[in-house]
Amino acid sequence: MQFTKGVEQAICIIVILSTQDKNVPLSSNEISRRLEVSPSYLKKIISKLVVKQIITSVPGNNGGLTLAKSVDKIKNLEIIEAMEGPISMFPDTGLIEKAFKDGEYAEKGMDVLRRMFSRADQLLVDFFSSQTVADLLKESFGTTDIPTLNWNSGSLSEVLREKKGEKK
Repeated sequence: MQFTKGVEQAICIIVILSTQDKNVPLSSNEISRRLEVSPSYLKKIISKLVVKQIITSVPGNNGGLTLAKSVDKIKNLEIIEAMEGPISMFPDTGLIEKAFKDGEYAEKGMDVLRRMFSRADQLLVDFFSSQTVADLLKESFGTTDIPTLNWNSGSLSEVLREKKGEKK
């Protein structure tokens, strides 16, 4: 099983917005430029995240995108399901029933497969539900102090260098 690249892009959008100054919405064009993805494709991802109330779209000249809630409230499962729908690995097309049309073993085999994949799906749901965006950021930065900046006019590297007292 492999998620689509939309999941990776959605996570990147959330990470960027997580470090964005909360008082300054970030334009989708700036995110598109930084991620090097087409603006129209990015807007489809953004739309899914807005519908799931993970991010907020602020209209107007100084508008843009912000997080709809704090990073410690955003479960990674929410992001995945916004992009992919509910986790379900097994397509369940009924192929075994077609191959073995003659009875109980086909039906029993399908039940066994459905239970196995259902348990696997639940393990993934439980795992991704136990992890938040804040967990990812804290582990990535090695600190609970998540840096903030205005992505409209700077970069994370610049902010981190300044915090360490380094020159550009």
